[in-house]
Amino acid sequence: MTVTEQRGAHRPAPPSAWQPRTDPAPLLPDARPYRVLGTDAAAEADPALLRRLYAELVRGRRYNAQATALTKQGRLAVYPSSTGQEACEVAAALALAEQDWLFPSYRDTLAVVARGVDPVEALTLLRGDWHTGYDPYEHRVAPLSTPLATQLPHAVGLAHAARLKGDDVVALALVGDGGTSEGDFHEALNFAAVWRAPVVFLVQNNGFAISVPLDKQTAAPSLAHKAVGYGMPGRLVDGNDAAAVHQVLTEALAHARAGGGPTLIEAVTYRVDAHTNADDATRYRGDAEVEAWRAYDPVALLERELTARGLLDEDGIRAAREDAESMAADLRERMHQDPVLDPMDLFAHVYAEPTPQLVEQRDQVRAELAAEAESAGAGR
Repeated sequence: MTVTEQRGAHRPAPPSAWQPRTDPAPLLPDARPYRVLGTDAAAEADPALLRRLYAELVRGRRYNAQATALTKQGRLAVYPSSTGQEACEVAAALALAEQDWLFPSYRDTLAVVARGVDPVEALTLLRGDWHTGYDPYEHRVAPLSTPLATQLPHAVGLAHAARLKGDDVVALALVGDGGTSEGDFHEALNFAAVWRAPVVFLVQNNGFAISVPLDKQTAAPSLAHKAVGYGMPGRLVDGNDAAAVHQVLTEALAHARAGGGPTLIEAVTYRVDAHTNADDATRYRGDAEVEAWRAYDPVALLERELTARGLLDEDGIRAAREDAESMAADLRERMHQDPVLDPMDLFAHVYAEPTPQLVEQRDQVRAELAAEAESAGAGR
């Protein structure tokens, strides 16, 4: 017997715990993004839902245009447009039940507004007035998250707490493809899967993390394939197909609500506008690429489907556009009104019980404001 044979003879068989604990096949996403519009599945879609999705898409497109204009007029410090991604935004808001929670990123203003938050309050952070311009508890919408992916662990924590309490609550966390490169993404998915938290992760893959294309971020076949590494299902969906995104989200939310645990969904879409008004997108992509995606516009896709099926006519199109224009006019008028801000509010909502350091800082600012007021009065 050779040395190799002797070693093999005494090698113990691996215990069952060494074998794969889960069959990965059911967790893998489809090879291509799931679609509804333009397929046989469209005939089964609820006409009332499709019309509502369309109305919200038209409003969202106009909201993006108006908010972008407000940045040029100096009324907003910055605005990360989601033009081209409206289907993801609107579907996310409409798929949630009233008691569920939405955890948005900084680009998800449309989802926040579609969830019921006042359009002006949704822009307060981007105006620079408050960290959050709305009450998160009123509409169950967490603050718009500017740091990448930090909202994901928060969503998991809330969902896990709801499960422990027996509450019928699911959290939907939105993140961009760039956010999947952050450690918070890994930590959130790992925690959610281990504890089977009722949370759904929607990755809006819009092609670029500012100027970095997806192939410079990951070598994975798709972002949805990352799900299998955490032990949760991965879904791949056409992010410009509002009906498809809504269906996939609805199924994932129902799965989580029934105790099935989390799902990772990748919506393949495209950021038509620049990263923000401070970005020059021509430095990292060409016009031909952008125009190719404009031809696959989410608003036009749904409009064509509805028109072809006799569910939308010229009067319906005009009514949707007039409603959107009315919303934009109201937003424009209210955003041109200078807000009345009290500097002391900086200290009012930090801690339930102010720390000694916070009290000291508050008193210092109050004294400085009083001195300025006294100086201004003396100069008159």
